[in-house]
Amino acid sequence: MSGMLKNALGWADARFPLSKVWNEHLAQYYAPKNFNWMYYFGSLAMLVLVNQIITGIFLTIHYKPDALLAFDSVEYIMRDVEWGWLIRYMHSTGASAFFIVVYMHMFRGLVYGSFKKPRELVWVFGMIIYVALMAEAFMGYLLPWGQMSYWGAQVIVSLFGAIPYVGEDLALWLRGDYVISDATLNRFFAFHVIAIPLVLVILVFMHIVALHAVGSNNPEGIEIKKHKDENGIPLDGIPFHPYYSVKDLVGVAVFLFIFALIIFYMPEMGGYFLEHANFVPADPLKTPEHIAPVWYFTPFYAVLRAVPDKFLGVVAMAGAIIVLFLLPWLDRGVNKSIRYRGPVFKAAIIAFCISFVGLGYFGMQPVTAVGTFFSRFFSIIYFAFFLLMPWYSNIGQDKYVPERLDEK
Repeated sequence: MSGMLKNALGWADARFPLSKVWNEHLAQYYAPKNFNWMYYFGSLAMLVLVNQIITGIFLTIHYKPDALLAFDSVEYIMRDVEWGWLIRYMHSTGASAFFIVVYMHMFRGLVYGSFKKPRELVWVFGMIIYVALMAEAFMGYLLPWGQMSYWGAQVIVSLFGAIPYVGEDLALWLRGDYVISDATLNRFFAFHVIAIPLVLVILVFMHIVALHAVGSNNPEGIEIKKHKDENGIPLDGIPFHPYYSVKDLVGVAVFLFIFALIIFYMPEMGGYFLEHANFVPADPLKTPEHIAPVWYFTPFYAVLRAVPDKFLGVVAMAGAIIVLFLLPWLDRGVNKSIRYRGPVFKAAIIAFCISFVGLGYFGMQPVTAVGTFFSRFFSIIYFAFFLLMPWYSNIGQDKYVPERLDEK
């Protein structure tokens, strides 16, 4: 059997670069030997993406993208399809898990300087993935055709109408009608199931290829490619497989344990993962008392609400996302890792995290005078973190960065 398998692999390898791909991206891809637990989230993002694609395929078998049938088809999946409730909860919980993992992945890149030279393109590809993921989640948000799905989509799509000259036509094109209707549902279904997942897969491939071309960063921010042996192997690196592929299994096991707990015991997560209003069919004649997007959109929604003018609010919300793309060129600091940055930069990171969490919280709350004040306050801190970075990233005495990774 081993001889037959070897011959089959040799036959395939002569016609397709199977061994070359395996070696370049796994067996002979040398990663820094000091990865910590924060480096689990890249592989976990891949795992959740696969989960979303597979569960999404099974859901489309029974889902009806029709305004009269969509809500009932979801109820049919939950009640009558064998194991349908599990597939639906894996998909809905997976959506929130995707953003949790991606946010942690982005945070790790932020604190360890993984966006700095020579990894600017890796960061930009990652940010495009993030925007595509937001579009994918938004399109899928309408599909259950519940009250919050309907009215949430109504509010978000109407924001495009605030764009001068082209806004109304753009909003009309997105809806396919003058209101959220069956045409909108069909468009969003096509984008959610076919177009955006295809884009996501391509972007993830480009993200990984760009990463492996320049090499992975590490908690010390030291470039391991600077010191190689006579065979060109980094002295401070180890093969990704089997060392990190096995190590990632630990992260996968912990993640799946928590993921299963949520699916089986609290899939709604108190209304944060599945809103209570979405268990009621969409009613165009009855507006919910409080309309808010899912938790992973709320930081940007809070920025939108913090600005009195509708158009300027849309500009601020878009700016809050666009400024993330500029991070590699805003940070003028010499060192990459926060371990060797000055106290001013560390304080700025803390302030940024507090502002992002604060915006997320107030974006979920009804509009009040106090909530509006804090939304504006946290929005100022959020933008100040980026816009003042060229100045404060050079302030303070950075620590000396060693040439090699310490054996400890």
